[in-house]
Amino acid sequence: MTHPSDSSPRDPAADPATDPAAHYALMARQPIVDKNGTVFGYELYNRSVIDAVHTAATDMAMVFSALTNASSESLLGDRTVFVNCTHETLAGGHLDLLPAEQIVLEVRSVEGHEQADIQGRAQALDELRARGFRLAFSHVLLAPAYGSWQNLADFVKLNVAALPATQLQAVVAAALSRAPQARIVAEKVETEEQFKALASYGVELFQGYWFAKPTEIMAKVMSPGQATILQLVNLVRTNADIDEIEDVLKRDTLLGFNLLRLINSAGFGMRQEITSFRQAVMLLGMKRLFRWAALLLSTALSDSQGVALSATAIVRGRLMELLAEAGNRPQEERDTAFVVGMFSLLDVILRVPMAQALNLLPLPDDIINAIEHQTGPYGEMLRLTLACENADDHAFASAAHALGLNNQQINMAHMEALLWADNLPLE
Repeated sequence: MTHPSDSSPRDPAADPATDPAAHYALMARQPIVDKNGTVFGYELYNRSVIDAVHTAATDMAMVFSALTNASSESLLGDRTVFVNCTHETLAGGHLDLLPAEQIVLEVRSVEGHEQADIQGRAQALDELRARGFRLAFSHVLLAPAYGSWQNLADFVKLNVAALPATQLQAVVAAALSRAPQARIVAEKVETEEQFKALASYGVELFQGYWFAKPTEIMAKVMSPGQATILQLVNLVRTNADIDEIEDVLKRDTLLGFNLLRLINSAGFGMRQEITSFRQAVMLLGMKRLFRWAALLLSTALSDSQGVALSATAIVRGRLMELLAEAGNRPQEERDTAFVVGMFSLLDVILRVPMAQALNLLPLPDDIINAIEHQTGPYGEMLRLTLACENADDHAFASAAHALGLNNQQINMAHMEALLWADNLPLE
């Protein structure tokens, strides 16, 4: 038996001891493997919640963080993710933000096992499957009372520790008979003897200490300011004009960054990178934008240093947008110029190297090269922006000449950018 690695996947940038101002989500993952020890997926556990009190917000915030944090590719990759859910979680709109094809929702039995309650939830579960989510149930599903749920099961999880060894073969046979479409997962497998017996009974997937213990994930959660998120929530709630929503995204670096990271995540399946806030809002839609903002609000923190850095990033973004406008560039390039300027301080804001910060979401080469190497037209605009910021006359003259802009155009743009940022309620 080849056991999966039990090395800790902690984000190397996530260190509360050296970064006390940051906010962290503590999670654990445990692999689910096939008969050959190949990892099929992971079950996630929320360890940030005291006394295991879970709500829709805390559970979905955990999954969202795991799927989009700095090292999510190495943590989860494109593996199937099993998530324990309350019925509150299942009823919440937070699920709209998750890539359904990657998620298995572990559904709890109904307290009291009342037939009316069970039957009443069957339609909601069926709708979740229609949206692309897969469902997992405990062996309680095999009881006659849960007959309406049995054909909805994609997985049946058997808790080996809770079932007598003499009954395991019969329970597996019952699962194969009553939910033949489902794959059986044996959890809490702790010995080789248990594994071999379960495999001989027809179990396909396994989870437990015999294979690997849960490993902790300490992921940095990058939270925009509460006031800005509240304003975004209110704008979306009142069906505000998209221009107003775009303005809010432009005034908070992390808010705009998180939105682009969301829309470019695997769950949305975009064929090309989205680098415009307007595009992102239109593609996400108002309903999902509201859910996303509400989720961010549940974990947002106030950070005065972050506000100051965001202010500088916003000035850079606005100045670059105005420089692109002065150069008669099309609207799409003006939008991209704003993003380059705004993201040029991501390394400082996130407290990670720039290369790592830029790896958090897919970006076109022209944006990456502009930020990292100051090359290409956006790189020249960034060089000019930094020259304005640092009063560097030599760099100013060189970049201005390369862009074909005169001193008056640049100075007016810089003044307008500063005034625009001053009028934004950043706190």
